[in-house]
Amino acid sequence: MKDHLAYGLSVLLHPLLVPTYLLLLLGYVLPIGVGQPPLTLLLQVWLLTFVLPGLLIWLLARLGFITSVELPDRRQRTVPLLIAAACFAAATLLLAQVPLAGPLLSRLFGAITLSVLLTILITLSWKISAHGVGMGGAVGFLALLLPLPSPAGPAALGWWLIALLAAAAVAWARLQLRAHTPAQVAAGLALGTGVAVAVGLM
Repeated sequence: MKDHLAYGLSVLLHPLLVPTYLLLLLGYVLPIGVGQPPLTLLLQVWLLTFVLPGLLIWLLARLGFITSVELPDRRQRTVPLLIAAACFAAATLLLAQVPLAGPLLSRLFGAITLSVLLTILITLSWKISAHGVGMGGAVGFLALLLPLPSPAGPAALGWWLIALLAAAAVAWARLQLRAHTPAQVAAGLALGTGVAVAVGLM
């Protein structure tokens, strides 16, 4: 039962889905002045950052270049991560052309792209948690957008609790599935948070 829950959380909070969640959150939920992105833009971002890389990674598995889409073998992660980085970079360029709250959205996706590139470098010698990187990035951007205390009041605290619970859920799930060690999960969360904060403060 615990493994089923852990697997479900790993799928629901997959790193390829986090960018779409963030765009939905920034455009439709958080009171930070980002205009509502058109549904066509949401669809384009979802296709670029989830469907396209997911399909290409699935094809790699079908063709035998990788043993599983879950990428348990560190040595097989480089090409799938490069695919993800290229797709996130394309989404960054797309968002840079859209006049939504200045450079905020393109900066967010640029930070995601940078996080994936750093994940690739680390993965060449050590298996860091990509799930951790994704959730860490989400928490890092939330820290910048809704600092505490926040003018948004109790709503900000609520979103903080949701983000921290999601990060904890991802950490638990990856450990429960024995996909990573505690150090690998912690490093992923730290990397994602650090890159998000660094890029956001630029």
